[in-house]
Amino acid sequence: MRDLCHPGTVRVADDHQARARQIAAELAKIARTGMVLPGSITERRTRCGHPNCACHADPPRRHGPYWQWTRKAAAKTICRWLSAEQQHDYKTWISNDRRLRELIGQLEALGTAALEADPRLHRHGRSHPGQTPADHSRDVGPARLTCGRHPDHTASGQLRPKREDLASWLADLPFYLRSAT
Repeated sequence: MRDLCHPGTVRVADDHQARARQIAAELAKIARTGMVLPGSITERRTRCGHPNCACHADPPRRHGPYWQWTRKAAAKTICRWLSAEQQHDYKTWISNDRRLRELIGQLEALGTAALEADPRLHRHGRSHPGQTPADHSRDVGPARLTCGRHPDHTASGQLRPKREDLASWLADLPFYLRSAT
């Protein structure tokens, strides 16, 4: 049994393997820190409820800065207030998270490029199983749209072809319905 995760199983270009090793080294560096935090940190400045305060003046001098960490979890936004010291520490963790996601995206792009370069993918000239090379140029044809029946065949006795000519449609109506329209 071959190890499909091993880079030697599928032949990829040497520059792909070199780039994958660079990415792996950077991922290992982030993993050694052990500090990754999703979300973002925003600086907030607010107004208070005292009408004579400078935050209500023109121009206003708002209170703050206050630091807020925000992230999404289970389709809900979670926010926490941070001290200035905490925001300084956690900014690095958030940078690690963003870089981690970027590196994973690069690894996925390398994997996609390796798949597309694999000669076994295009060996039979098929885009999906069961499609013959003659069908390769047309993915959707009349036989597929009508489930193998002749296009003039109606699926049910209750269904009729669509009428394009309104005059002939009105002529087919019973007399008492024509006078009502």
